[in-house]
Amino acid sequence: MVEDYEPFRRFICSMLGKRSELLIVGEISDGLEAVQKAEELQPDLIVLDIGLPSLNGIEAARRIRRLSPASRILFLSQESSADVVHEVLALGAMGYVVKACAGSELLAAVGAVLEEGQFVSSGLSSPLTSAPDSKAIKAEITHSHEVGFYSDDGALVIGFTQFIEAALRAGNAVIVVTTESHQRRILLSLQEREVNIADFIQQNSYLPLDVDETLSTFMVNGLPDRTRFLKVARDLMAEAARSKGTFRRVSACGECAPSLWAQGYADAAIEVEHLWGEIAETYNVNILCGYILSRLQRERENHIYERICAEHSVVHSP
Repeated sequence: MVEDYEPFRRFICSMLGKRSELLIVGEISDGLEAVQKAEELQPDLIVLDIGLPSLNGIEAARRIRRLSPASRILFLSQESSADVVHEVLALGAMGYVVKACAGSELLAAVGAVLEEGQFVSSGLSSPLTSAPDSKAIKAEITHSHEVGFYSDDGALVIGFTQFIEAALRAGNAVIVVTTESHQRRILLSLQEREVNIADFIQQNSYLPLDVDETLSTFMVNGLPDRTRFLKVARDLMAEAARSKGTFRRVSACGECAPSLWAQGYADAAIEVEHLWGEIAETYNVNILCGYILSRLQRERENHIYERICAEHSVVHSP
């Protein structure tokens, strides 16, 4: 595991340590040392960041490929440029996970790479099937708009907690729009996972919002007012991105559309999802929408379920 930010490295090693078939043989914070240890240990898998001291991850991977050719390389990086992703895959890496998606994607990526498959983060996978010089490739692909369907409140809290923890440890600011009860449980869950959430709140890195109050800022006669919604969302993105005085990436999770569907406003829910999709693409934001959905409701309102899924880039459903 090669990552220079110690809290995030500990978080990733903790995730990997839960898989009994995996043995972490080294934790490294320096690119040059990563090359030396790869030659010495000849590991099956190297999880590698790009922004490293002494030697960046891309150059480290080039050297590792010569000195430990059997080692599979999985990049775990904040970088989301299509050009960067193409470059690392072209030099022989077998996977690429954006740090903000680590909580939901890393273990799947590790499994795929160890089975000699290729894994690319959901927000990046589509354009990577083209050649590097393809005109269809976007210069910057950093957003995702995911939806998770959960069986109960506890499952939703766990899903949101994992998403938030990964984003915070990756250095992102996080906007969380939930019910008051879910907000309390998420905070407790983050504390149990040894996330110093008080510091993140003080730094304005964690922005909790009440879902009903948020809906009241842009809903008019049972439907979202586009102009009001975009203003509210833009102001939130600006506040979060400047939370340390400099621009940084933003992640968001919430229950705006799910709350509307639960109240019987299905069309409004779908329109809100469409608007959040626009925000994700415009501001390069990672968004997770969380629904508590019983099997009976899904069967009874399957047409709504399918329309909601269609508004998202990734669907997580049991």
